[in-house]
Amino acid sequence: TANGVSPAVGYFGPVSQAKYSALMAVTPTPTPDTDDSDDSDDSSSDLSGEASLFNMEIDGAADDTIEEGAEDAELAVATFEFSDGDAMITRMDVSVNTAIVGTDAWDVLDEVALFVDGDEVARLDASDKDEYTNEAAGTLRFSGLDIVAMEDEEVEITIAATLQGSIDSADQGAFTVEVENVRFIDGTDVTSTEDAGQDFGVTEAFTIENAGTDDELIVKTSTSDVDGTTFEVEDDSRSDWYNVFTFDLDTDDSVNDIELTTVVVTVNTAATSTYAGLVDDAELVIDGTTISSVVVTGTATTAILTFDVDGDVTINAGDRVAAELMLKFKSLAAGDEGATVQGSVTSAQADLIVAEGADDLATTQLSGAATGDVHTLRTAGVDVEAGTVSAVVTAGDSAGDDYATYKIALEVTAFNQDVYISTNHATSVAKAIEDATGVAVTGTTTVVIESTGDEVSGAFEITEGSTETITITVTFDALTAGSAARLNLNTLTFAASAAAATDALTTNDQSWTASPDTTYRTAVVTLVN
Repeated sequence: TANGVSPAVGYFGPVSQAKYSALMAVTPTPTPDTDDSDDSDDSSSDLSGEASLFNMEIDGAADDTIEEGAEDAELAVATFEFSDGDAMITRMDVSVNTAIVGTDAWDVLDEVALFVDGDEVARLDASDKDEYTNEAAGTLRFSGLDIVAMEDEEVEITIAATLQGSIDSADQGAFTVEVENVRFIDGTDVTSTEDAGQDFGVTEAFTIENAGTDDELIVKTSTSDVDGTTFEVEDDSRSDWYNVFTFDLDTDDSVNDIELTTVVVTVNTAATSTYAGLVDDAELVIDGTTISSVVVTGTATTAILTFDVDGDVTINAGDRVAAELMLKFKSLAAGDEGATVQGSVTSAQADLIVAEGADDLATTQLSGAATGDVHTLRTAGVDVEAGTVSAVVTAGDSAGDDYATYKIALEVTAFNQDVYISTNHATSVAKAIEDATGVAVTGTTTVVIESTGDEVSGAFEITEGSTETITITVTFDALTAGSAARLNLNTLTFAASAAAATDALTTNDQSWTASPDTTYRTAVVTLVN
């Protein structure tokens, strides 16, 4: 700097050498450097060969939409390859331009930077009009580079931009980026400039838009949702917390993190019971954060739960997180034995979510829906899990005698009472033979019910605390050849005594409902003959 060497980049290169030689010469006045050699800021001593630019290509960014305020957003990637020798790129002219009347690059750009392998190699103040060597073309000159490209090896230079935080809507829209020329030095200290051929002058397009335009929040069904089950509750005290419904909140293509303010969930109860009669308290756990502030509205059997998240949960852009509806139940009245609860978020309730990205999300940025399984509340009874489910077609020797054999095995656990299930399937099992759309298929049906437990007075016994396998086998011969059908299990009826399970009365009977349907039905098979 003291000797007038510019730019003062911090190392001894060709410019410094020229200045040194001039100072040491007999003539005291140095010869001015008019060869633009200030771009060759580094020694070529580590390079070899007489390099020539073999290929240059430019490709647009994967995401060609950029929001105002974006930082180091990728605009394009320029790839260089040299032959016959190594090269050091010392200068590159990049143009960022638009056809929007009255808009210039410095109206929207804050900075433009170059990156190689993720490392920043140069940065310019693109909001400064004086930085542009060609204002009409929006040309920025990156000088003093020392990007080494070895012979026959590709070097990728990423062109990235940081946009101004508040851009007038009139200045937003379509822009282009291009590489106008490149200067490099080879192993013989020869400096060359390329500005024609390959992709020089080829433009890549991108669009600048309002911040938050791509922000969104989608309600989706969760793979973690609890399968339909029986919750063991108390008849004289409140229950523990139960997860009755899990759904996902997906920010998907959002550019900005999404902060939640309000989330709305529905809880449906059976017509014989009410939300107020069953539920003591409710919480929503979103990505591990518990939200306990809730207002309950709606009807007696369709409760609308509005949770006040109040900014306590922020979902990172592009992330998908789980939201768990937790309910604590009151002591169960005798008349509510077997009551059911089911959680859901309707599409209308998804629109009621209050959330903020770069700005408040509009209803057009909110979408989706999810519905959980039905769960049963009991102080005593059965807990059921699906076992083996199968469907096999047996082909006969002549036309019209194919038949299907369906099997559904249930692992049935009795809690707080002994359980008895009638050996008469007509009393204990409700089922359907249906096609893939749920429409009944006509034919001849034979049903057999079996158990690993003891048989007592016409009923299978499952003692309190034990688990037995109940297997329902259905043989079906369709009335119409070519019918496609499956077995769908609907309910299993049981009682606290063998007498109650086998008599014709239903007063003392209890019922378990299969949920979800997909777990307790077989595959669809076709009976050809």
